Amino acid sequence: QVQLVESGGGLVQAGGSLRLSCAASGILFSIYSMGWYRQAPGKQRELVASITAGGNTIYADSVKGRFTISRDNAKNTVYLQMNSLKPEDTAAYYCNAKYRLVTDYWGQGTQVTVSS
Repeated sequence: QVQLVESGGGLVQAGGSLRLSCAASGILFSIYSMGWYRQAPGKQRELVASITAGGNTIYADSVKGRFTISRDNAKNTVYLQMNSLKPEDTAAYYCNAKYRLVTDYWGQGTQVTVSS
């Protein structure tokens, strides 16, 4: 059974930092591309950052220079370090695991709320 379990969300003031973690089980983690998505109320889910099996990263323009995605294959975990948080970063953050176009798994999400 595949599980992606996010943690690290919470309430933080603008300018603060949080680190999200996503622990994966039931998959060969090292071959998966991992991503963080977010969805704010009334908005579509959007890609925040992703990292391939080879370590290549992509970031949404809105988070470039503030967020960093990383992975630890030994721990089957992907991280999202979020610095200089803004109120517009408030959303539910979801972990995603993709392998080519064959498999696609999602976590349950963790809430991030940034107060002004």
